[in-house]
Amino acid sequence: MDKPSGHASWRGQLTLRGVVIGCIGCAIITASSAYTALRLGALPWPIVFAAVVSLFFLRLLGNASLSEANVTHTIMSAGAMVAGGLAFTIPGAWMLGYVDQVGMAQMLLVALSGTLMGLVCTALIHRHFIEDSQLEFPMGTSAAETLRATEAGGRTGRQLFASMGVAGLYCALRDALGAIPTMLCALPIPGVGFGIYNSPMMLSVGFLVGSTAVAFWFAGGVLANFGLVVGGGALGLWDAAGAQGIVKSLGMGLMMGSGAAVVLKDILPQARAIASGLRSGDEGAATSLVSGRLRADAGILGLATAAVAVMACLGLGLGPLPSIAVVLLSFVTTIMSAQSCGQTGIDPMEIFGLIVLLLVAAFAQLAQVKLFFVAGIVAVACGLAGDVMNDFRAGHILGTDPRAQWLGQAIGGVLGALVAAGVMVALVTAYGPDAFGPGRMFVSAQASVVAAMVAGIPSVPAFVAGLAAGVALYLAKLPAMMVGLGVYLPFYMTLTAFLGSVAKLAWDRVARARSTGLSDGERTRREADAREGALVVASGVLGGESIVGVVIAFASVIASLIG
Repeated sequence: MDKPSGHASWRGQLTLRGVVIGCIGCAIITASSAYTALRLGALPWPIVFAAVVSLFFLRLLGNASLSEANVTHTIMSAGAMVAGGLAFTIPGAWMLGYVDQVGMAQMLLVALSGTLMGLVCTALIHRHFIEDSQLEFPMGTSAAETLRATEAGGRTGRQLFASMGVAGLYCALRDALGAIPTMLCALPIPGVGFGIYNSPMMLSVGFLVGSTAVAFWFAGGVLANFGLVVGGGALGLWDAAGAQGIVKSLGMGLMMGSGAAVVLKDILPQARAIASGLRSGDEGAATSLVSGRLRADAGILGLATAAVAVMACLGLGLGPLPSIAVVLLSFVTTIMSAQSCGQTGIDPMEIFGLIVLLLVAAFAQLAQVKLFFVAGIVAVACGLAGDVMNDFRAGHILGTDPRAQWLGQAIGGVLGALVAAGVMVALVTAYGPDAFGPGRMFVSAQASVVAAMVAGIPSVPAFVAGLAAGVALYLAKLPAMMVGLGVYLPFYMTLTAFLGSVAKLAWDRVARARSTGLSDGERTRREADAREGALVVASGVLGGESIVGVVIAFASVIASLIG
């Protein structure tokens, strides 16, 4: 593997054209990620998608190295997790009626605070997690292998942009013109939102997540809607409203239990090794960015951390002690986030935000709305940390200089903070705060959990049962988070994702049938091409609908201002 060397190495990887392409892509992916996270209650990693797009456009402009493409996709994907951190926390404040107290200025401060914390912390922990521990970081590894294997041009480019265009047109016909219905095959089942959500994006999520994970997602939906709501109602155990409270509390418990189990099983046992690695750098954990090894001067780190504390304290009104606590706990939780992403590929950023929220609320008398700021800062920091560490893993495989990647991540993270805050404001302005929450246009599942933790859980026994079940399922190596998502989300979304996973199974079967009778090498190549083409199309469909959804929201805001 090529190793970065020399002062000029990283400058050849962080190029002007790469920055321009990365920033344009970052703005688009960040906007679509905010929309996707709010609309679907989930946010697939955009890293592989960004890697393909980056290499495609760089090669259109001429020769491009894999390291230049890697740095470009680092910029491009950075804002997605910043958007996720905001989308998974802040809408909870709108659900509780704080829409006038959470506007552009507050969200921008939250996003920038979390971004700075994520950048500072990953500068410190890079060496331990990437070079010493050598964790897998599956999404980063996948991005590196995609860049190695993909000749991003010709057919791949046509597939990507054609699928984006078709999905975007479909979204415009449905949401802007009303020519296509939002729901198909709806049935009037009391307490159950039964139907097929007419969303290519939702089908793509099921296709991309895969059949095994979606099967548990679907099982959770069936249990909640037909076991608890329909079955419990038929037995006279509770009415529809009571069943909904139990279901939501159970789903919250399952998701939080899964996140807690990640911390207990995968992170805390490694705490001593992580701390030891952070203390034992060749020149200390906080020295200069030299020789291609990512570290930062201790004075710069101290100033950046102090700036975050001052920003949170003065801008958001948290007070000195809570601000210091948020900064310190953000560092701890970003380490947890890096460990989780490295081992499982999962980044439960909103769970870490909830943990810090509860800790801060235990000793500080903060207004409810300010607790959402605490959770948002931590969620953004953890989300960005997960993305950074995956990108560093890809860079380690490809021989990319980590300085170039860290600088690219800083550019994309700050731009992403601006775009994400703007998109969130546009959406709440266009559709109003009542559009956010379970069963609404923007289901905002994770933010609903944060709101419930702040305002009070509908059914404490169901929450405790879900918490215990989430821990038990995770320890049994079962996807508890997916079960919780199925319990929590409206059934029409779960059913649509399930149909997407069925389409994936059918596609794989057709690909295998078409390669029957070929030699082993040719069969492997054909099946790999089929998988890659399907993933490119599914990613394009997801991106196309979400991007047009954001455009429609902005158009609605502009129209209301003109009117």
